[in-house]
Amino acid sequence: MTSPRFKNNNRSLFVLLLAFILAGCASTATEPVDESVEPPSEMGDRAPQPIAPPQEFEAFDPDLNPYVPGTTRLLPRTFYFEFDRAVVGPDDLASLEMHATVLRNNRDRSVVIEGHCDERGTREYNLALGERRADAIRSYLTSAGVSPRQIETVSYGEERPEDPGNGEASWARNRRAVLIYR
Repeated sequence: MTSPRFKNNNRSLFVLLLAFILAGCASTATEPVDESVEPPSEMGDRAPQPIAPPQEFEAFDPDLNPYVPGTTRLLPRTFYFEFDRAVVGPDDLASLEMHATVLRNNRDRSVVIEGHCDERGTREYNLALGERRADAIRSYLTSAGVSPRQIETVSYGEERPEDPGNGEASWARNRRAVLIYR
């Protein structure tokens, strides 16, 4: 008579041996596959369509205006400021990040950042404020990984208004920084 412990061990050994046998018998061979291909004339509407290669987008239009990466939409190049301020607005950060991406991916390109002001204030004050606005944009781009050698700044103060009119609407359009690609 066999002990119950020996019976349990035999069962375990039997199950384990059976698992090894079944695993060892698993066939890695595959059945031959019919690789004959029907000629296109016999396939009718089932002819495979060629897969178009991914479209490569240009980084710039003919006038050197940058596109939003991966699209044919132009990036906005003008950034507006509050009265007497040189702080980049939170709404402009996404566009500036795309400009940084374009410049990082095109190290042979550079940008001139023009700082502008409205007509209020002295000529000297407006030149300094325009410079601070251009520097604010430059600071963002360099912190986003753009080489400082790719960036030049210039201040025009009130000298080149976008809107020559008087009043808050005109002044708001003149308080800006503009990126010019080269």
